[in-house]
Amino acid sequence: MNTLIIRADATSEIGTGHVMRCLALAQAWQDEGGQAIFISHCESDVLRQRLTAEGFGFICLDKSHPDSSDLDFTLSTLNKLKAQNSTLKTWLAVDGYHFDADYQKSIKAAGYKLLWIDDYGHADHYYADLVLNQNISANPSLYINREPYTDLLLGTRYVLLRREFKLWQGWHRETSPVGRKVLVTMGGADPDNVTLKAIEALKQLDLPGLEGRIAIGPANPHLELLKKEIGDESRLHLLTDVADMPNLMAWADVSISAGGSTCWELAYMGVPCIIIITAENQRGNTEALGEKSIGINLGWPQDLSVDRITSPLKQLMMNSGMRSRMSQRGQNLIDGYGGQRLYRGLAEMGAGQDGVILERYDGT
Repeated sequence: MNTLIIRADATSEIGTGHVMRCLALAQAWQDEGGQAIFISHCESDVLRQRLTAEGFGFICLDKSHPDSSDLDFTLSTLNKLKAQNSTLKTWLAVDGYHFDADYQKSIKAAGYKLLWIDDYGHADHYYADLVLNQNISANPSLYINREPYTDLLLGTRYVLLRREFKLWQGWHRETSPVGRKVLVTMGGADPDNVTLKAIEALKQLDLPGLEGRIAIGPANPHLELLKKEIGDESRLHLLTDVADMPNLMAWADVSISAGGSTCWELAYMGVPCIIIITAENQRGNTEALGEKSIGINLGWPQDLSVDRITSPLKQLMMNSGMRSRMSQRGQNLIDGYGGQRLYRGLAEMGAGQDGVILERYDGT
């Protein structure tokens, strides 16, 4: 049995996105008969319980890199697995901006296969066997400083979607004449509470039949403040720890979202999206989605007044043709097979077949 060790964290500061997209990778690995184990500094009980309930191993880490205990513990775990079964084929997948070139170099020096999940080329050098950047803004120029053996998997062909989204493969969205249902989803943590500004905009939106559902992630620290802001506004509903996000996305006519990995889920589900940049690593994707008319780029939250949210939102909800075109473009962009493509590449390289992955760069 092939084993995948995943090193990713989830906190109120960095959010849950790294662990959630690694969950999609773990599911694809599991579907092919392998086992996956998470090593994680994870503050969310809900997220930990989900990982273990799906049959994945979970090892809690008290401190993260650059604390030296992180690398020591990760290598120790890999060494123990190798000692238990010398024929075991093991990959380590690392996802997080606090991991650097030295972390990669140490893993490779210990003799392990390394998948590095990246978004914007933040490391000084790349020693990993494979670098995955699933974003529409991915470009080989981000990884000029890499080893000769380092392969790149770039573009939306490799978008990782969790298993629950696969049930909607091939689903066609019907576009209503007037959009009235708005989904707000600003990520698992939303430390700057951009959700609050979206709620303020929805409260001021004058549209008969409006209904807003605001999805709050497990690491969001602003729950009580958001409840207070909604108050007795009957049109708005606050949802915590949503178990079936695809169904919620299928319900929505329009979404207000951060520019992270949720954008790929929304595109796959054909949800026209208004996007707010909440971190620098989201800027390239958000700008590209806006340029391709898949989403509407509102820029940074500190530059947004309530009117700058309500005006394009109302325009989009009233324009069925615009929503239909955005929906089709999104679903054309994400086909839902990224996890399988990535697994195939890992399996082939694990078997010593270096250089066999085709179509590494998707420039769309």
